[in-house]
Amino acid sequence: MTTIVPSPRLDSVEVIAFHLDGLVKIDPRLVPVRARAGVVLPRTTTPGFAGIAKVITGQQVSVASARAIWSRFEQLPGALDPASYLQLSEETVRGAGFSGSKFRAVRVIAEAMVAGELDFDHLETLPAREAVAYLTAHKGIGPWTAEVYLMFCAGHPDVFPAGDLALLKSVQHGLALDARPTIKDMIGLAAAWTPHRSAAALLFWRYFAALRDQEGIAL
Repeated sequence: MTTIVPSPRLDSVEVIAFHLDGLVKIDPRLVPVRARAGVVLPRTTTPGFAGIAKVITGQQVSVASARAIWSRFEQLPGALDPASYLQLSEETVRGAGFSGSKFRAVRVIAEAMVAGELDFDHLETLPAREAVAYLTAHKGIGPWTAEVYLMFCAGHPDVFPAGDLALLKSVQHGLALDARPTIKDMIGLAAAWTPHRSAAALLFWRYFAALRDQEGIAL
């Protein structure tokens, strides 16, 4: 019987399960992590300017805060188009909950897109490492933002945001490590999960939520 390989984009439960099957074969330590996490759902959002703006909205704030800020921001006339965004005042954007640094970061991205220096369609044709480098060449886009964009907006199957605090805490707990891994440590650990690193990140985020919600563990 021929094995049907699904689309490489992590945009369905079936695709994620396919990658998780491969992941636990590579690293059997993740079998109990997967069992505890339960079904891992896709986390996708609109690509392009709106997508990167949404990712930036979520930087260094809680999920609940990010959702509240985004719900206000996306209702601003022209907020989701780069050319129109440039017409919005800082006061208007910050009134939706953006910090000054986030306002400026999104503005730099909008300017680059309008100037033709940042092309998200081109980005999706690049391997993960090149795509991260392409994004982080623009001020205001750090590695975490680039990697989360690639996962959630481009559906890239092999990215792991090693600087994400929830992932670092979750990996420590799930792998029973003596100490929380550093970002450098985490990059090394995740390298072994190639080509399923995005599924690994989704798995550990779900595992983190399962521990927090089911047992109230303060990770």
